[in-house]
Amino acid sequence: MIDNKDKVAVVFGVRNDSSIAYDVDLKLHQSGCKVALSYVADTKGEVLHLMEKLGMDTRFAVEVDVRNDTDINLFLKTVYEGLGPIDYILHGVAFGSQQVMCYSLPGSNEAPPSYIDIPFDDFMDSFNISAFSLLRIARIAEPLLAKNASILTLTYNASQRVFPPYAGMAINKAALENIVLYLASYFREKQVRVNAISAGLVMTTSAGAIHGVRKLRKMGKFTAPLGNIDAGDVGNTALYYFSDLSKKVTGNIHFVDGGFNIMGIAIDGE
Repeated sequence: MIDNKDKVAVVFGVRNDSSIAYDVDLKLHQSGCKVALSYVADTKGEVLHLMEKLGMDTRFAVEVDVRNDTDINLFLKTVYEGLGPIDYILHGVAFGSQQVMCYSLPGSNEAPPSYIDIPFDDFMDSFNISAFSLLRIARIAEPLLAKNASILTLTYNASQRVFPPYAGMAINKAALENIVLYLASYFREKQVRVNAISAGLVMTTSAGAIHGVRKLRKMGKFTAPLGNIDAGDVGNTALYYFSDLSKKVTGNIHFVDGGFNIMGIAIDGE
């Protein structure tokens, strides 16, 4: 096991124990990190319960709207003043409304919203939460980071290929990956590394709401050379980036999808 004793980690994006961000939190905690978690109003109870279950210090759980500089600043300063300079940050937040994701609700007879009709205001809110928030968090965290700190975010291959059920969120992921590249260059003097994990489909609470996700999971089972992944596979890879093993790796988009991204055609397993 990687030894992260006395390292300080901040995780944005835990919703419940099916979240990818939760598995990353778990791996960080198991490796010896002192971990702080953000939450939003409707996830507070679940996040605090998970922290108590793991024996984590709930003083370092704070409600944060990643669109709000003041919230982020309060959270990160609470961590810095209570635990010390921040070694690791996971940006695991994303949101897209039904109009941005272009899906119809289960059991609905209504046609899903059209990609070409994505409302601008809905999209910009989604972009703010899902992509620009990484830049905002990095800017606020900059003076609070430890030497050789590591910032990691979560993306998806819809940034580069067409996955119709992902619709407007794919634009956010493409922007997020570009932000990773530019932040990696920006932080060169401070030797802070910035990377992204492009994860395969994991059946999280959020993913379960995406129209067609189960069909994609079934396709991935046979198409990906190594089959589908689970949150633990992403957490394991994140631990590499949240350790000295990756101290010379930055600006990387690291695929953890069983090899799905290399395939040119789907393979039918039936």
